[in-house]
Amino acid sequence: MPTPLTIAVAGLGSRISCVIGNLVKASAGRVRIVGWADPEPLGKANLEKAGIATGQGFATVEPMLAALKPDVLMVGSPNHLHVDFIEAGLGAGCRIFTEKPVAIDRAQTVRVAKLAARHGADRILVGLVLRSAPLFRAVMAQLASGRLGQLTSLETNEHLGYEHGGFLMRDWRRYRRYAGSYLLEKCCHDFDLYQGFTGTRAVKVASFGGRDIFTPANAAIEQRRDADGKAPYHAWPTRWNTTEKVCDSDADTVDHQVAVVEYAGGARMAFHSNTHCAFGQRRWLLAGTKATLEADLATSKVRIQDIHVQKQPEELPVPGLEHGHYGADDAMGVDLAASLLDGKPFPANLRSALEAGITCMAIDEAQRSGQVVDLAPWWAELDAAWPRAVAAGAR
Repeated sequence: MPTPLTIAVAGLGSRISCVIGNLVKASAGRVRIVGWADPEPLGKANLEKAGIATGQGFATVEPMLAALKPDVLMVGSPNHLHVDFIEAGLGAGCRIFTEKPVAIDRAQTVRVAKLAARHGADRILVGLVLRSAPLFRAVMAQLASGRLGQLTSLETNEHLGYEHGGFLMRDWRRYRRYAGSYLLEKCCHDFDLYQGFTGTRAVKVASFGGRDIFTPANAAIEQRRDADGKAPYHAWPTRWNTTEKVCDSDADTVDHQVAVVEYAGGARMAFHSNTHCAFGQRRWLLAGTKATLEADLATSKVRIQDIHVQKQPEELPVPGLEHGHYGADDAMGVDLAASLLDGKPFPANLRSALEAGITCMAIDEAQRSGQVVDLAPWWAELDAAWPRAVAAGAR
């Protein structure tokens, strides 16, 4: 048997424990967790329950890297710490897997871009899990076939059930200083997919949004109970830097937002997100010159109809609804094992991740300023730190 790939973890939270579990399952015994650094390793029990040994615990990352010299560092910390841990891992000679978003502001984005230019983008893998979703792959196959013709406009959304919205307002993700904005934390991998659909990056954005749902004026919703007597806004557990006040005014993120985006290739998109819906939806409508496609990750359904053809829309069967992230969690475990162990390309690349993050940041700037934001200076800043020629093929 070959020597197992050794993995250390910076921030052993619940989400990264899921990623590790799927990676271990897909690796057929070829990876080993040797250690973790986290003052509160909330995901450790999840791995041990699954029979996965977690190795030695450390209080901080640098001593762990020095003592264990792992092949891979997996970063699952709160978002504001990602860049520090990426830099430490690269300095120790590790490959990196980091949860999204990679960075929470423009300065951090430039830091990562410079690290990529210095160390190589292939050393940093990003957990944009929806790139592995079977439904996304089905839609991309239709686009690649040319059936839609020229993509002219998109209508997209991500709507959260109110349990999920209540979780976000009680969790550390309610603070920009830890998570970045709501759009960046929750929807950056959606904007990565939209870049995949259009094949280009955004050039101009506008946005409106605010906090009008989870406010002190609506505090009565916290008293609601479902048919089983449970409090739906407290259904999802939070464990770090939490509050039990769903409508606590100390949150500084929006709870709903809309945006309009123009892409370099000429396509325009309308996006809508709300954290307090009776049902979840992650829907895409892609309007092309030859056909129209509609897909929803929440239902795992795709339908497509050619223009001027008088017939019922064709429905494409897509597996995967029954698993986490619409089947993408298991699929990303397979993709991650193939990349780390066998050198195969990983579906999500760093360049696209940084560009999706910048797009979200620009949309948030448009929402705060009430102005249309031109992304030309944003891209100039990124390209100066990490020239596109150096990152050729990153998309």
